[in-house]
Amino acid sequence: MSTAQTNHSKTTVERTVFGQTPTGSDIHLFTLRNANGAKACVTNYGATLTHLEVPDRDGQFRDVVLGFDSYEDYTSEAYLKAGAFMGCTVGRVCNRIDHGRFQLEGKPYQMAVNNGDHHLHGGLEGFDKKIWEASIIEDGVEFTYVSPDGEESYPGELTVTVAFTLSAANELKLAYRATTNKTTVVNLTNHSYFNLSGDLSSSILDHELQVNAPLYIPVKEGSIPTGEILSVKGTPLDFLQPKKVKKGVMADHPQTVIANGLDQTLVFDAHQPAAVLSSAASGIRMEVATSEPGIQLYTANYFDGTLQGKGRTYGKHGGIALETQHFPDSPNHPHFPTVVLQPGETFHSFTAFKFSVIK
Repeated sequence: MSTAQTNHSKTTVERTVFGQTPTGSDIHLFTLRNANGAKACVTNYGATLTHLEVPDRDGQFRDVVLGFDSYEDYTSEAYLKAGAFMGCTVGRVCNRIDHGRFQLEGKPYQMAVNNGDHHLHGGLEGFDKKIWEASIIEDGVEFTYVSPDGEESYPGELTVTVAFTLSAANELKLAYRATTNKTTVVNLTNHSYFNLSGDLSSSILDHELQVNAPLYIPVKEGSIPTGEILSVKGTPLDFLQPKKVKKGVMADHPQTVIANGLDQTLVFDAHQPAAVLSSAASGIRMEVATSEPGIQLYTANYFDGTLQGKGRTYGKHGGIALETQHFPDSPNHPHFPTVVLQPGETFHSFTAFKFSVIK
């Protein structure tokens, strides 16, 4: 059974059942539709974007994110083994923490080691695997999760909200907010894989990408930052001018060897838009704007065709994640922008994806 809500604007929100947990609780899907016919679907499991349909150059609506049609697919053994994090909200700290260790106010913390020797995307059961409370808001839906003190060994009870709204201009905006009752660390992102081609079984290597980022965070083995912040000039991470994604992925460079493709953080210049991704195949263009200082580019380097969703097979480089965020391993690098959140402070950030057609 579904319930539809029409807001004062022209974006409607429909709530439907997306699946059931093993204990019989309903998981919900929220479908946002604007007056143009663009559609975004988000589930309260992991505050996850499952579908995003926008018009191509011929006016045909195309789904541009990898994902699945049911809750059960997001909890399957194959999906969990792949560690894909498709479309979900990632926290309490996204990306990697070196050996899962850091100090905060002089106290050492040891987090779960769930990615080789390191901590990744919030641990064994991060925000991506939580059931969030949901409420319909104007133009969209807002999810709330209260992370208990000590969850995944993080200090402080953290209250997090993320709102997904879809505008009449075909812009999907994600707005994050967090507060804590103890000093803690927070770095939130969305882990959607975009494929603008109109065929989710194809690769994104021929997509064109431009990123307004003159600097990057080099990594060593294990994809852990060295602590340096270097110029992109002369590296495969130079997307200051538009170029095909494959020119970065296929380049022979120590950084692409370590990552088996692209999996590094680029550091934005202050100007917007932060990034532009487009596909000549469909004519779809996506502008990314954000308040975050960096973006992790990840080109699905370890997809091997074992994951299938929406009637498609997701192969190597089948999508590109544009994870706007603070820098990886920030708690261990005081010169990086801080991810520390104190009681009485409120963490705010936003990221927006605006869709149009190549002229």
